[in-house]
Amino acid sequence: MLNVAPPQDILSRPTPIGIEQAEAALVEHYPRLTRLAYLVLPPSLGRNRRVLTAHALVQRSLPRKHGGAEAAIPAPRRGDPGYGFVRRQVVRQALEAGLPLRRRAWPKRAQLPPVLPQVWGLRLFPRSGGADELTLDQRLSALSGPARAAFVLRGLDRLSDAEVRRELDALGVEDPDGAVEEAGDPGDGAALLEAAEFDPCSLQARPTDLMRRRQHLRAALVAAAALAVCGTLLGLPGDGWGPDGAAAPSYARNPAAEAALDPARVVRVDGAVWRTSARTDFSVWPARGSLTGDSALLRRALAVWARPGRSVQVSATPETPSGPPMGAPQLLYAGRVDRVSVVLFYDGLRVARYAEPVDGTSGAALDFARVDGADAASAGALVVGRTDGNVRYLTAPWVREAAVRDLLDPSAAPRPLPRDRDGVTSPLVSPAQARDCTSWDVLQLREDREGSAGRLLTDLGELAPARLTWGPPDTPKDVTGTAAREAWARTACLLPTVRSHGVRTVNAWQFARQQLPEANGTAAWLCTRADTWSGADSRVLAQFQAPGGGKATAGAVAARAENSAACGTHEPRVLAGVLWKSRGGHWYVLAAGSEDLSRVAVSGGVDASERGHLLAVRTQEDARAQLEGRLADGTRVAALR
Repeated sequence: MLNVAPPQDILSRPTPIGIEQAEAALVEHYPRLTRLAYLVLPPSLGRNRRVLTAHALVQRSLPRKHGGAEAAIPAPRRGDPGYGFVRRQVVRQALEAGLPLRRRAWPKRAQLPPVLPQVWGLRLFPRSGGADELTLDQRLSALSGPARAAFVLRGLDRLSDAEVRRELDALGVEDPDGAVEEAGDPGDGAALLEAAEFDPCSLQARPTDLMRRRQHLRAALVAAAALAVCGTLLGLPGDGWGPDGAAAPSYARNPAAEAALDPARVVRVDGAVWRTSARTDFSVWPARGSLTGDSALLRRALAVWARPGRSVQVSATPETPSGPPMGAPQLLYAGRVDRVSVVLFYDGLRVARYAEPVDGTSGAALDFARVDGADAASAGALVVGRTDGNVRYLTAPWVREAAVRDLLDPSAAPRPLPRDRDGVTSPLVSPAQARDCTSWDVLQLREDREGSAGRLLTDLGELAPARLTWGPPDTPKDVTGTAAREAWARTACLLPTVRSHGVRTVNAWQFARQQLPEANGTAAWLCTRADTWSGADSRVLAQFQAPGGGKATAGAVAARAENSAACGTHEPRVLAGVLWKSRGGHWYVLAAGSEDLSRVAVSGGVDASERGHLLAVRTQEDARAQLEGRLADGTRVAALR
């Protein structure tokens, strides 16, 4: 850890920094610089990309000229102006990485995925921390980029407020005072910044999806062969059907491909098909909207889908291909939403959303979401528009009633949500775009049948909202009862940890209740599992909900895992533990597992075991315990981590 020099109130005079001096500082302080970059980078990048980007930013922070680089460096630590120079370059690039991509400007180098370093076939991420580290990570993710930089510079490098303001001003931040005020006092979080949770130099490695990797390799070979064949078609003449708007130039004239992009051949389902069909998914949605007959709009949407131009902003949920349709797609919607012309297509695997301003094609956007295997529960709505932090949904034809429910207020009645004749809802606040967690509005849908329970869908930043459920992994149900709503009230604010991952469902399961020592009440243990449309990259959180603190107080995360079978249909069991302090000031190791566990044991600093699926053992504040469970047949069950 760097020694902190006494703060100074004036800038030192500009100091020529030679490349050798900067390189020496970079090598000496490399772990601290990468930690600083990792903390300032936007958490939305994901832990694997943040690790690689942090290393890339530090490694390209040297001066480009050997003759030196003039920089006004604040009073350096331990008399080392080289560290101050390199740190400024690192923070500048980390802030640039968080800027939104602009449609008419070249992206900055920091905004793109790093070319080097790269590790093929592995996911790299820091070691997981505890509840305090997760809370700090959520606090950082809620801050703007400049505020996050101010927080880290104050907490990690112990700069004064005046020094932080000068650094931000030198980096070109428009409002350094506002950034410092937004960051607030790091307090106890300053020490947590040194935790292994935020150390991109101490990493864990996990493989990527091996089966999918093989499939991608085979697909790449097939694509290469197809490209060689299609190359003979380059440059063939033909005028096409008309202007293609924001689409790139056509690269081939293939009759089958052109047929798939002909607006006259788009599939349109009759409005009554869903009532008699054996299927209840997107394939029976009728074509709706005021612009379903606008052939020019449909032509532009199909052309951009096949050949998005450089000005088109394209996004896709993880594991979702963004290539052209294999055949004529099905039209779900074409209409105007908040001064934007929107078209929704479905091709059996994906939903594609094309959007363009009503006054032209400049600024067109194309979004994809994987929705294969959808059913009535997961095909209840699609996001049709986002504006000013609000979201609008297009609801399924079998939806009889739509309402809004605040997950953080379990006792409040749902609020009616009006819809137009095409099934498009009025705007509601999107929790996926909110900066804090003071409320969490979800969409509640009732189907057009008797006894239909209200399904809850939440926006997680993608075209297909995620369904929320409650109960054991093998029999999850809709969130309708009092106990389910109260548990979700203390779980909702953890949903940002699974945002933008292609999530299909999020199930919360109370796997245990535990009487706390010293008559401290009863705690609940929950396992929250987010499953994706692709079937891979699942996220699991084990949550400890202590009594008290209010119905909407978020529980403490006892453990979390990625790509784990725990709490799922393949492995409907879990074991987790926490270090807990009683009101009397005594420390305990608490552990709980699903009811099929017959014994729980703890070791490491304290050795004990108890029959059943619960354990409570007196210990010390700094205990580092290891948990293990056993089933009745002796099968070992490891703790979630």
